[in-house]
Amino acid sequence: MRRKLVAGNWKMNGTGADLKEIDALGIAWAAPRVEIVVCPPATLVSRVAFTLGGQPIRVGGQDCHAEQSGAHTGDVAAEMLAEAGATHVILGHSERRADHGETDAIVHAKVEAAHRAKLTAIVCVGESLEQREGGTTLDVVAGQLAASLPDGATAQNTVVAYEPIWAIGTGKVPSTEQIAEVHGAIRDKLRERFGEEADGIRLLYGGSVKADNAEAIFATADVDGALVGGASLKSTDFSPIVSALESSL
Repeated sequence: MRRKLVAGNWKMNGTGADLKEIDALGIAWAAPRVEIVVCPPATLVSRVAFTLGGQPIRVGGQDCHAEQSGAHTGDVAAEMLAEAGATHVILGHSERRADHGETDAIVHAKVEAAHRAKLTAIVCVGESLEQREGGTTLDVVAGQLAASLPDGATAQNTVVAYEPIWAIGTGKVPSTEQIAEVHGAIRDKLRERFGEEADGIRLLYGGSVKADNAEAIFATADVDGALVGGASLKSTDFSPIVSALESSL
């Protein structure tokens, strides 16, 4: 039985004043039946972890470097995130791939770094609008999946997030049939490579997930939760999504 998971990606948003949202989330979800992860900017990881204390909500980073240390100005090592209190890290997000030229090989190395630091890697894959309209979605996603995941990926250290690039922050959402098709294809590819282990790897959907569409998304086959962007910044927006995921149990 795969435990449902909802992760909030704050992206480049949030300062100390926004820790009140973490307080509110902690009060609302003191005993969640699903796994909740909040991924603030690196400057807030330790403060979010401290604010949550021993509460069951987890903290994640939004990226990490492949190396443990070195001359990499501005980068953060996976071990640094772990020391700051993180348990998860988002890797291969389309915004990193596009804005920073991250290739599948780079993502692969970062996932290995996350595993080295005992972090759970949330590995993102997804197609552009041009690729979707060109009918190559499944090939694109399969290629990213194969090249981004190391052989050491397990149900304990890896989560896969399908985020169609054209749906991120646009308000556009694929049909549940389209989501089911891609998630089913991802599951098949994972089984081909990892055997029975693949049945335990959680698959998240991401891309304009909000309270008004979460229920339908979570009712879709092979969707184990969501990677949420803008709607995770406020507890009042994020909590209904968590509630929808709990209702899907």
